[in-house]
Amino acid sequence: MRLISIAVFLALPLAAQWLHLPSKGIPRTPDGKPNLSAPAPKTADGKPDFSGMWVPRDELPCNVKERGVQCIELPLTPQLINFAAGLKGGIPYQPWAAELVKKRASDVGYLDPHTHCMPPNYPRAWAFPETQKIFQTPSQLVILHEYNASYRQIFFDGRKLPDDMLPTWNGYSVAHWDGDTLVVDSAGFRDDSWLDTSGNFFSSAARMTERIRRPSFGSLDVDITIDDPKVFTKPWTVAMHLKPLLDTEMIDFICMENNKDLEHLQRAQETHK
Repeated sequence: MRLISIAVFLALPLAAQWLHLPSKGIPRTPDGKPNLSAPAPKTADGKPDFSGMWVPRDELPCNVKERGVQCIELPLTPQLINFAAGLKGGIPYQPWAAELVKKRASDVGYLDPHTHCMPPNYPRAWAFPETQKIFQTPSQLVILHEYNASYRQIFFDGRKLPDDMLPTWNGYSVAHWDGDTLVVDSAGFRDDSWLDTSGNFFSSAARMTERIRRPSFGSLDVDITIDDPKVFTKPWTVAMHLKPLLDTEMIDFICMENNKDLEHLQRAQETHK
């Protein structure tokens, strides 16, 4: 059933951009290609500038026989299937939470909020193959996510997290600079926020810390630590790596538009039973 979940994910309308739109301000090699190893751009106050369009860097091998044309147009990442891929020992669940994830293994395609066109909640959204566009100002980051025209705000203007937080898909995020690293503290998430198509999750008690760096023009690194005493036995950390999407631009990507997959999913569920 996990394969059905991934299939539904891929069967949603394909991410799309304006094609062949040369971008200004991109460092290039003598032959005109983007110089991804060039130094990261800086803001007026000397901080790294994270602005730009980004997609996950670490992609799974493309098997055209299994995924057809979408294998090329919509790449999968290890973290999309298992957000903690590569984490030694796996996610440190409390026993009750581990049993819940195990139980979902045969039903994941019907529970995953994303298969029902719900927003791409963070930190899961870092692993999505759709484009994220970051705008950076002196006091905040605004992240536009291509999926359903979603957005996230990260404030580093000195404010603190609210005392009374209405649970949201992306939570509330405040940040501060630690040298060239933006340290983001987030809380106020919805209960049972999914992390991947395998059913890994955290609760509304979670606190998330992201350390965002741009070591070069062509790389964005995000170290993500999740601390949720309600679900896990200890905090755990994973690393995400993104690459820039250049010489193009975003356009609408609305999941529910012409989406016929929910009907197919229901039939698959009935067959499985």
